Amino acid sequence: MNYLNTSRHDTNRILDVIVIVIGEALTDVVVRPEGLSEHPGGSPANVAYGLGRLGVSTGLLTALGHDARGAAIETHLRSAGVTILPGAYCLNRTSSATATLAKDGATSYDFDVAWDLKPLNPDYVPKVLHTGSIATFLAPGADTAKTLLQHSHRDCIVSYDPNIRPALLGSHTEALSTFEDFISLTDVVKLSDEDAAWLYPRMNLDDVATRLLGMGAGLAVITQGPQGSLMATPATRLTIPAVQSTVTDTIGAGDSYMAALIMGLLTRSTAGYTPSVLEQLGRTASMAAAITVRRPGANPPTTDELRTHLKQPAAF
Repeated sequence: MNYLNTSRHDTNRILDVIVIVIGEALTDVVVRPEGLSEHPGGSPANVAYGLGRLGVSTGLLTALGHDARGAAIETHLRSAGVTILPGAYCLNRTSSATATLAKDGATSYDFDVAWDLKPLNPDYVPKVLHTGSIATFLAPGADTAKTLLQHSHRDCIVSYDPNIRPALLGSHTEALSTFEDFISLTDVVKLSDEDAAWLYPRMNLDDVATRLLGMGAGLAVITQGPQGSLMATPATRLTIPAVQSTVTDTIGAGDSYMAALIMGLLTRSTAGYTPSVLEQLGRTASMAAAITVRRPGANPPTTDELRTHLKQPAAF
């Protein structure tokens, strides 16, 4: 998956990765009565970071500005071994999401988000292509992301997490149509129960999973926080219990779950989605999320941490 007119050096950087994540990287700004703090964020960037922490060779196709925030995001991702793919610095300024916390605990949000990607020539296909969040809804970059999936989905595993942010979407009808257009290009789709309730307010989770599978997904995953997660294929449905954990905050938990799920897709056996495979995928992803919520911010586990908590030998 290579930029037009990419240099030989840049091409080699792309060929080093086995997972490509397409999506936004932005600065999360938290304004509290006692002061302001900033840290790198954005669901796709968090997934890429989580994969890097798990030792998976990962490239992020994103859009940044030539500014201090863009540099901070790149430094953060590179610390986990994530490759920023060529052409990322294409915005006038790096996108941001600001959460203002009042003394009474109320929170208000403001977004300054742009999403664009240059025209691409999909001449390299990774083992897994992941996308989601703002990247699949916000023009003009969403159109490029969809084109990449159209060219690549028959040749690799495609995973999708819409990570619904209603404040950044148009009408419900438009957003649902966009989401379902992407499902037809997807092998694995993950929703939170909140995503499912917003997209399909009149359906229970089991029916939502049935709909996703009917549109072409091979595996539908719906996370339910402390109630665990539903793993559904056309042949099997399992509920994987959540891992009990003391919660510091839930920032990045869903993205850690997604990163561990992708790692599991890469390392699973050739047996397909048997019940034992689904149980292992769900158990590993749930543990990654549980480790993340025990500490502040989007701080996903390393391979060693995840293996230690799972109490298993070095199998991945």
